[in-house]
Amino acid sequence: MRRLQVPLLCGAVAGPLFTLAYLAEGATRTGYDPTRHPVSSLALGEYGWTQTANFLVAGSLTLAFAAGMWRAPRPAGGPLFGPLLIGVWGAGLIGAGLFRSDPVSGYPPGTPDHLQYTTLGILHDAFSLAGFAALIAACFVFTRRFLRAGSRTRAALSAAAGVLFVVLLQLSSSAFSQNADLVDHGGLLQRAAVTVGLGWMTWIALHLLRETRPDRS
Repeated sequence: MRRLQVPLLCGAVAGPLFTLAYLAEGATRTGYDPTRHPVSSLALGEYGWTQTANFLVAGSLTLAFAAGMWRAPRPAGGPLFGPLLIGVWGAGLIGAGLFRSDPVSGYPPGTPDHLQYTTLGILHDAFSLAGFAALIAACFVFTRRFLRAGSRTRAALSAAAGVLFVVLLQLSSSAFSQNADLVDHGGLLQRAAVTVGLGWMTWIALHLLRETRPDRS
């Protein structure tokens, strides 16, 4: 059982580490506005390798978490869907790191506001979208699991996280499409969405860590 704690702990630390890294990068990158520009844009430019590494590390930790969920005596959402969805999210993070996004909203400086799609950018968006969709679905898989366990409060929190995640992602997508009312807040909206999603995963990882403690009967 102690061996199971390590991959579950990976799920608990993946989100906070990813968040701390992109916050530090965004605060020090010339011409980068965290309230306007997406997290993925940090992978562009001279020091873009740091955000690429951030994606790869977070994705690897998330895949380890998914493996731990699979091995857990009571994996979230049953024997397949919980770990599978978290695994897709982890793979999405790795894909987002391997394929850089296209410039948007004027970053790096001198690039156009509107997306000019390249093959790498399309692949980046495809992996990101698949990952986001899987994490949203996982929120509702856990909602069902908590309801079956009789934990209405946890079920409500999990469902609320899924709904809020969807709304914030839609708003940030509209902002990056240069919606005049939202474009200056796209980065902030995306960060709020990512915080909800990663915060939910951290919460679930901590919950599973408590469930699988060696001293728990």
